[in-house]
Amino acid sequence: MVKIPTIHIGKLSFLLAILVWLALLFVDLVRIFGIINELDSGISEEFTWILEILFFFTLYGFYTYSIGKNSQGDFLNLIWRGATTGIFASAMGLLTQLFYSVMGESKIGNEPFLRNFFYHLNFAFTTLFLISTALLWKHLILYQKNKQVVKQWQAFEFTMLVAMFFVFFNKNNFDYSFLFGLVILLIISIVLSGNLKWIPYLTFKEKWKSILFLSIILLSTGYLFNRLLTYGNDERFQINLTDNLFLMALFGFIFVYALFSFLVTLFNLPTSSVFEQKLTEAINFQRLSQSIQPEENEEQVLDILMDSCMSASYSDAAWLEMNPSENLTEIDQLRFLELETKKEISDWIQTQKAAQDWATGDKPENLQPLSLRLEHPKFESLLLVPLTINKVAIGRMVLCKEVRDGFNKEMINIISTFVRQACIAVENHRLLNQAILNERYQEELKIAQRVQKALLPTRLDHPDSFDICAYSNAADEVGGDYYDTFKLDENRYVLIIGDVSGKGTSAAFHMSQMKGVFHSLIQLELSPSDFMIRANAALSKCLERNHFITASIFLIDLRENSFTHARAGHVPTLIYRANEQKSEFLMFDGLGLGILRNKLYENHVQERTFHYAPGDILVLITDGVVEAKNQKGNQFGFERIKSLVEINCHKTPKELQQVLIDSLHEFVGGDGMIDDDYSLMVVKFKESES
Repeated sequence: MVKIPTIHIGKLSFLLAILVWLALLFVDLVRIFGIINELDSGISEEFTWILEILFFFTLYGFYTYSIGKNSQGDFLNLIWRGATTGIFASAMGLLTQLFYSVMGESKIGNEPFLRNFFYHLNFAFTTLFLISTALLWKHLILYQKNKQVVKQWQAFEFTMLVAMFFVFFNKNNFDYSFLFGLVILLIISIVLSGNLKWIPYLTFKEKWKSILFLSIILLSTGYLFNRLLTYGNDERFQINLTDNLFLMALFGFIFVYALFSFLVTLFNLPTSSVFEQKLTEAINFQRLSQSIQPEENEEQVLDILMDSCMSASYSDAAWLEMNPSENLTEIDQLRFLELETKKEISDWIQTQKAAQDWATGDKPENLQPLSLRLEHPKFESLLLVPLTINKVAIGRMVLCKEVRDGFNKEMINIISTFVRQACIAVENHRLLNQAILNERYQEELKIAQRVQKALLPTRLDHPDSFDICAYSNAADEVGGDYYDTFKLDENRYVLIIGDVSGKGTSAAFHMSQMKGVFHSLIQLELSPSDFMIRANAALSKCLERNHFITASIFLIDLRENSFTHARAGHVPTLIYRANEQKSEFLMFDGLGLGILRNKLYENHVQERTFHYAPGDILVLITDGVVEAKNQKGNQFGFERIKSLVEINCHKTPKELQQVLIDSLHEFVGGDGMIDDDYSLMVVKFKESES
């Protein structure tokens, strides 16, 4: 497959322009040759005009592509391009004049072919200068374009297009129609020349350069226009290419816009420094807005703040004083100031009543910068600027100047703006870091939740002779309630439920310790009382002094239809007797694990054995169930649990558990949130296996 080469529009347009210009030159030379030899060339004037228009179009296409690709909003570079083109075109004209001045009335000086060659050469460079500069002006005019300006430029381009073909209407004669068209185009040029919004964005130095470049363009335009008039009055040229409405209008447009730009730039020179200052302030404001990023410290924004405030107020020295609580004492606090001088000024400030009253204000967020006349050999005025974040003063900035009353209202306003933005940046940085920490904390809590759920059994060991279910809910992301089961052999099963004092991550941590102790000791086949004694000894070595664990443990013996129970300060377990259709709480003494951490603990452990019958129910709960309060402050209580079990005794353990949970949330009401961790385990006995 043949690959089609990429067409470069700019190069193609320039090549066509050269070919059209050569055709123009050839046609004119042929016409001159026919006149000299009294021959009819057969080439009409209209053909020359068509080539002339084609030359305009090809140059317009070349510069439209070239300038549009390389402008990039560099105003000074655009004007310089126009100036260099004008210098080059003018230089060609001057060299031509110099050549004919030297030749005088010699044979070479009167050679018609050579004279027409130079005529076409000057025409080409003049046209090149006019079209390129006009398109440069287009980019300046449309710098901050709106609908109205775009329409004005489109109208100008349309009238210039008409002016190209106007030669076919007036046959290249200077008449009233020519003057009318020229006036219309000059009026549009004057209207367009009012679009000079690019000038304020030049710096003081750039404005001086632009004035120089504009002067060159004005001089080049004047010189080339004078050459155009000279060619127009010379009868030795068969067809006057320069007596053209399009070229005349371009001269007018380029000269008017260059003149307007020159005058406005000149009159803007005195205000350049003010605009530059405002531009610097805007840039500093943007730097303050973007100065702090996550994982960075606050030194950067405070450094930028000091530099910005010193620049805005033309201060000669400055320093920052941060409150010790901010932990920012390592910041480079001094600007153009010795430590000794700073101490002298600080001591002087302490003696001023206005400064003392300012520093001890009740509402730091309402503090405004305070300007003082300073009594010091070097500095004569200072400005105290508060740094406030979230209604708390984190420090202050002190600006010093060597002149009296050196801080005017405008300076103070811009400094206040900078300080507010800097404080917002610091506050946002702190909030963002706090949010990141909170997010990290939430992720850690999610991990803790997964770990805690893994600590609770997914399957409860039990035989066919009883059903069992359990549920646990943490008040926070993690909690300290624990339940578990363990199968000793085919006829003996152990149940345990526990509650760590407190809530949250510390309770969850101790709950994991309880699980480890349970699985370690229960395999020794200890009785419930021995388990409690051993567990107390083990947990006493790892629990914090202000923490303890309550627990209830049951050893169920299927052969004897009995269970042995020991309680370590835990909530009493409810047993429902199916034969009697009544329920009661198993109340006897027991001390929480970790409360008494010596041998005396054995005296507080009791163990009892109970028999069960088919249909009997055990409900093991933690204090979060009993102590849950409603909006009136009343507790859920033991009696309510007892009544619910007796009413729903016919239900399965899962159904009974759900009744208890639903009743608990209905009782609490409101958002249904329980203040404490709560857990429950329901066991329902069936016929024993024979």
